[in-house]
Amino acid sequence: MTKPYTVGHYLSERLGQIGLKDHFAVAGDFNLVLLDQLLEEGSTKQLYSCNELNCGYTAEGYARANGAAAMIVTFNVGALSAINAIGSAYAESLPVIFVSGGPNTNDQGSGHILHHTIGNSNYGYQAEMFRQVTCATEVILSAENAPAQIDHAIRTALRMRKPCYIEIPCNLASAECVRPGPVGTLLAETTPDKVSLDAAVKAACTFIETRKNVVILVGSRVRTLGSLEPIVALADRIGCAVTVMSAAKSFFPEDHKAFRGVYWGEVSSPGAQELVEKADGVICLAPIFNDYATVGWQSKPPASQALIADLAEVTVDGKSFAGFHLGAFIAALSEKAPSRPATVENTTYTPVKIPETAPTVPLTNDEMARQINAMIDGNTTITAETGDSWFNAVRMHLPGGARVETEMQWGSIGWSVPAALGNAIGSPDRQHILMVGDGSFQLTAQEVAQMIRYEVPVIVFLVNNRGYVIEIKIHDGPYNYIKNWDYAGLIKAFNAEDGHGLGLHARTGAELADAIAKAKTNKKGPTFIECHIATEDCTDTLVQWGKKVAKANSRPPQKN
Repeated sequence: MTKPYTVGHYLSERLGQIGLKDHFAVAGDFNLVLLDQLLEEGSTKQLYSCNELNCGYTAEGYARANGAAAMIVTFNVGALSAINAIGSAYAESLPVIFVSGGPNTNDQGSGHILHHTIGNSNYGYQAEMFRQVTCATEVILSAENAPAQIDHAIRTALRMRKPCYIEIPCNLASAECVRPGPVGTLLAETTPDKVSLDAAVKAACTFIETRKNVVILVGSRVRTLGSLEPIVALADRIGCAVTVMSAAKSFFPEDHKAFRGVYWGEVSSPGAQELVEKADGVICLAPIFNDYATVGWQSKPPASQALIADLAEVTVDGKSFAGFHLGAFIAALSEKAPSRPATVENTTYTPVKIPETAPTVPLTNDEMARQINAMIDGNTTITAETGDSWFNAVRMHLPGGARVETEMQWGSIGWSVPAALGNAIGSPDRQHILMVGDGSFQLTAQEVAQMIRYEVPVIVFLVNNRGYVIEIKIHDGPYNYIKNWDYAGLIKAFNAEDGHGLGLHARTGAELADAIAKAKTNKKGPTFIECHIATEDCTDTLVQWGKKVAKANSRPPQKN
C-alpha cells in the first residue's frame, strides 16, 4: 500500500489472515474512521446489519459456519446493545472478535463528559462489562502497542473458542503502526501437556475396560473440534452406541451404524433414555448439563458412571486431568481405547416417523415438520429458534452432512433470524432453512431485509401460532400472547423497489408444498413461508418438557 499503514489496516489484514471473508458492522461516529480503514485495506468484505444486537447474532451465526467471525460497532449505544449477542457467543463457545470504536485518547482522563456515555468521565465501564463475557479484553491506547494487543485478543479467542473484545479509540484507527507478519503462531494450538494427556487416556481406557455397556454421549461444545471425524473415529474404535444431547443434534452422523438418537431425559428419542441411563459407562464429550438439557435436573448420568471430557479438562473416576484440548484427548483415546460393542449389538435405532395429514385440511405442526424434513439433504443447515422449533428439529431424521444449529445454552429468542443470515453468508454453498416462531421473529425481523439486500436465499418457515408457545407450556399468562402481523406481507415492504424476496402463506399441506417448490427456485433472495398453525398445536415433547422445567423453576426456597 502507498498510504501509511494504520491500526485499522492491521486489524483488517489479521481478520483476513485467520480465514474470514467478511466482517459485520453498524456505523457510529466513534467507529467511522475504523470502518474506512477496513474498507481501504480490504482483506474482508464489510457487511451491514440493522442494529447492533442483530449484528452480534449475525456474527455468531457466521462463526458457526466459518469457525470465527468479526463485528465492529460504536461506543456504548452500539456496544451495550450488542452485549446480549456476545453473551450468546460466550455461552455457545464461538470466537467472535468484537471491536468497538472508542473515545478520542485526548479525552481519557480529561474530565470531559462525552455523548454516547452515561454522563460521567469514566469511560472504562464498557470494557469492564464485556470482561464478563469475553476471554480477552484489550483497550488500545497507543498505535505502538496496538498490534500486540490485537494479536493477543484474536489468539486467545481462537484458542479458547470464546469471543474477545478490542476497543480502538476513534483517533487511533488511522494512526500508523507496523504491518503484521505471518499468521502461523496466531492460529497454532498450544502444545498439550503430554504427561497429563497420557495419564488421562490411561484412566479413560481403564474406565472403558471395567465396564460392559458403554455409550458415547455427544455434547454441543464438540463444535470446537471443527469436524465430526474425530468423534466418528472414537466411536468406530470403541464400537459402542452413540447418542447426542439435544443441543448437539447433527453433531454425530445419523446414518452411522452406531447412532441411537437424542438423549434428552423423558423427551429422548425412542430407546435413547433407557440406553444411556442403564449404561454402566457414559463417555460424555463436551456436554452442558443445564436445567434445559436435563429436563429440570431430572436426567444426568451419575458421576460414578460418567467420564466427562470437556474442552480443557477430563474427569474420570474422581480424578481431573488438564493441560490439553478436547481434540488431543479424543485423538489419543481413539488410538488406544478398548472395544466395547455391546450397546450396538444389543440395540437398534428406528427414526421417528412424523405423522402425515391430508393436503387439504388445515396445516398442522406435524405436517409442517414432515415437509421440512423431506427437504433436508446432506448439504442443508437448519437454524432452529428457541421454542417448538427445537423439538421439531430434534425429531427429524437427518442424512449425513446435514447440520442443525440451536442456541440452547443462551436461549435468547430472536437469535435465529440474524444467525441464519450469518450462517448462510459463512457457508453460501449450503441450503439454509430457518424455523422460527412468530414471537421470536418480532424481536429481530429487520434482518430479513439484509437477506434481501445481500440476496441470501434462506428459506424461512415462520410458525404463526399467535404467541410464545414455549412460554405458554412452561407457565401461561396474558404476557405470552402477541399482536399478530401479516408476516409474509412484510416481504413486499422489505423488497421495496429492488428486492427479490418472496413472501407466501401456507394454511394447508398443499399450500405448504407449493410454497416449498417456489422456494427451491428462488435463488436471489429469501423465501418467507408463513405457516398458519393453531396455538395449541405443538409437539408432545414440548408439553412434557415444559411441565418439568416449570416444576424446576417453581421449587420453593430451601429451608436452612
